[in-house]
Amino acid sequence: MTRPRGVILDRDGTLIDMVRDEEGGFLTPAFHPSQLRLLPGVIEGLLLLRDAGFAFALATNQPGPAKGQYSLAAMARTNAALVELLAAQGITLAAVEACTHHPEGGPGGDPQLIRPCDCRKPQPGMLLSAMARTGLAPGDTWMVGDSSADLGAGRAAGVRVGLLFTTRDRCDLCPLRGGPPGSPDLVAARFDDLARAIIAAH
Repeated sequence: MTRPRGVILDRDGTLIDMVRDEEGGFLTPAFHPSQLRLLPGVIEGLLLLRDAGFAFALATNQPGPAKGQYSLAAMARTNAALVELLAAQGITLAAVEACTHHPEGGPGGDPQLIRPCDCRKPQPGMLLSAMARTGLAPGDTWMVGDSSADLGAGRAAGVRVGLLFTTRDRCDLCPLRGGPPGSPDLVAARFDDLARAIIAAH
């Protein structure tokens, strides 16, 4: 029998766009279903992977509740809306993992969530949990994200990593562009292009 293959997906900047605060001009993760905006190529790429036999899980850092930026209920509601949005396109998320911790927190943050943890990427906890819940093995699994934290979590969990370089102004990603050591296995500017590269690598 063919072993199951999987892709663990980051959320913000990978599947959905960030939200720009009109007053402050800064970017924040989506914290309401009305803010969900799928990035170009996401549905096309997920369908390609689905048809190639890949299962999907979500692993997202959501420190907003620890920082006092939005509530646990808002985060859960937004994640549930994303699951429904993808399901309407024929794409199933077999597991959803969200780390709500932050080591420093912020004003008004939930004190129970302000602490170090082993689930916040680049720690591998969410990836290991997602694989355990879905029956995936590290050798048959990819982490797809857009940050050095996604790369670190993937490496720590023993999976292959594909990163999206959607913009050229992400200084935190500059060290990852030059190849080993510490570079991702695949890079692409759009999700569907990265999906094709993952399929071709198998």
